[in-house]
Amino acid sequence: MTASLDWRHEWLASLTWMATAFIVTLVASAAAVWLLARYTRWGRQFGRLAFPYFDLRRGRRPLLTVLLILALTIFAVRLQVLISYALNDIFTALGKMYAQDFWVSIVRFTVLAAIFVISSLISYLVSQRFIIHWRTWLTDHMITDWLSGHAYHRSQYVTEPVDNPDQRIQEDVQQFVEDSHYLSTGTVDAALRLVSFTAILWGLSGPIPVFGHEVPRAMVVLAYVYVLVASLIAFRIGRPLIRLEFLREGLSASFRYALIRLRDHSENIAFYGGEKMERAALASRFTAVIKNTWIIALRRLKLQGFNDSVTQVAQVFPYVIQAPRFFAGTLMLGDVTQTADAFGQVHNSLSFFRNSYDSFAAYQAGLDRLTALMDANHDSRRLPSPTVADHPGALVIEGLRVWRPDHEPLIDGLTLTMSPGEALLVKGASGSGKTTLLRSLASLWPHAHGTIRRPAGGRTQFLSQQPYLPMGSLRTALAYPEPPDRIADQLAREMLHAVQLGHLECRIDDEAYWSRILSPGEQQRLGFARILLNRPHLAFLDEATSAVDEGLEHALYRLIRERLPECMVVSVGHRSTLNAFHTHHLNLLGAGRWGMSAA
Repeated sequence: MTASLDWRHEWLASLTWMATAFIVTLVASAAAVWLLARYTRWGRQFGRLAFPYFDLRRGRRPLLTVLLILALTIFAVRLQVLISYALNDIFTALGKMYAQDFWVSIVRFTVLAAIFVISSLISYLVSQRFIIHWRTWLTDHMITDWLSGHAYHRSQYVTEPVDNPDQRIQEDVQQFVEDSHYLSTGTVDAALRLVSFTAILWGLSGPIPVFGHEVPRAMVVLAYVYVLVASLIAFRIGRPLIRLEFLREGLSASFRYALIRLRDHSENIAFYGGEKMERAALASRFTAVIKNTWIIALRRLKLQGFNDSVTQVAQVFPYVIQAPRFFAGTLMLGDVTQTADAFGQVHNSLSFFRNSYDSFAAYQAGLDRLTALMDANHDSRRLPSPTVADHPGALVIEGLRVWRPDHEPLIDGLTLTMSPGEALLVKGASGSGKTTLLRSLASLWPHAHGTIRRPAGGRTQFLSQQPYLPMGSLRTALAYPEPPDRIADQLAREMLHAVQLGHLECRIDDEAYWSRILSPGEQQRLGFARILLNRPHLAFLDEATSAVDEGLEHALYRLIRERLPECMVVSVGHRSTLNAFHTHHLNLLGAGRWGMSAA
């Protein structure tokens, strides 16, 4: 029996084919990426997220890994072609009852199959390493961008704020990386298999009369027409999935945020007996999620039903076309089976985009969500803010203007200077802009303009009414924002005793949800302990003793004045007992007016 290939010299032909395919695919892929990034919206979105990772200034490993994945993909396609010819020999030997040729073909197929399995495992390992490394880098990149310039806070003030940045960083980054790999390698694989198996199908096809006219190489023509028409119909059915997937992410995130908010405010809700209202609010959000889920399910039902129908017809289509030639004796059994295999490969290659339409829809929605977060971060950094400069030995405010989002003035032309050891108490009616003034001094409020010179970095510390307690141990909460290992056990215990939290000294390294365990008053005392530890040159206290009694308030302020006598203190408060610890008063009178006086 004559073999379908010259197997002795096939290794050289295969190496030549793979080298040629690698160069052509590399050039075509690079050109496609460039064209998409230049002329399509989603291509530009992809470039914003992916191109920095592949920047050669960062290193060559990401690009080399992509080239290795490409080489392994090409190798796998060539093996599939060779396996197709090996199966042809097996079935031809069966049809002609050639036992020796049959067993030789079986051995050849076994070797090729073993190589294919090994290469698939290597490809999977390389791909997973690439995905994990890229996801790690992109997550860090997105977090850095989100934290830069206080974007995580200031982005709420932009024209189009984004919802659930946490979900976008955690879920959408992972989905983007995985789908980028799947869709890109799938596209390359489909294109290579399409070219390779079209050539096989071309060699096995014969003419077919259609309405009195003979169509040459009909098998190839019919395969392309069949799949292209099916794909156009599938795209039309699946197009709404892009918008629905984007909406699904937003609605799911909104429902999850409502659940987290219920957990975080459980005590207040329990005091109010607000379970009925919370249940109604959760039910409303979940109803929207389910409604969207049903719409997606029905749309996918239509798409899947159509795709399954097309796939099932394709199972017998090549046999129906080739059967007359087989019965006429012009084709061997191996040729028929190889025709079916080649048709299946061509069908699957052309159907890749049709079958992956919902993946493309989810991918585009993910691109929109990630780039929207980047846009919001960028816009937040362009919002106006006072000019802040470093001045180690004083607080100098010149011409500070602060206004509401509706442009109603809160503070107009504030100018003052504080020297080491001085303390300023900011007073005024509720809504006069006391807390907003502190936000402006920290560059958090976007509706402010002026010049501020103060100690930079950790030499300035802000203490809000409810101090932030990070996840982790009590030592971590005490040291924040510094690392916990900078505090020795003895120093930590001393600070806790100083602010009358000595009962917690034995729990210094306990991991717990401390913002729930500690009362508001205990949390505020912990905030004062941070100030004593960090020893800032300037401290802003925004009603930082509102949850403690006047006696404890007096003790905490006395600690600051005794242990940090040179520290400048700016306090916001209402109690008259604070007057004794401040050298100056700033009264906010409303409508932009203000007045300064000595204590």
